[in-house]
Amino acid sequence: MPIVTIQVTREGSHAGADSVSADEKARLIKGVSELLRDVLNKPLEATFVVIEEVQKENWGWGGLPLDEYRRQLAAKRS
Repeated sequence: MPIVTIQVTREGSHAGADSVSADEKARLIKGVSELLRDVLNKPLEATFVVIEEVQKENWGWGGLPLDEYRRQLAAKRS
């Protein structure tokens, strides 16, 4: 019985969105479940997928809060 946890930041995938949409979550659940079926022969009904949305303020990267990391990365690229 596989259990897959997907953690994403709580922000939208496009302008104006502030979280992952219900459709996007459904597509993630379907895709991960089908991948486990296809690769490991795990039945869909035996696979559990949990999606956790994390506030950006609670996500760190490279020793920095996410927004600061992104600002520094953007500054390096320009």
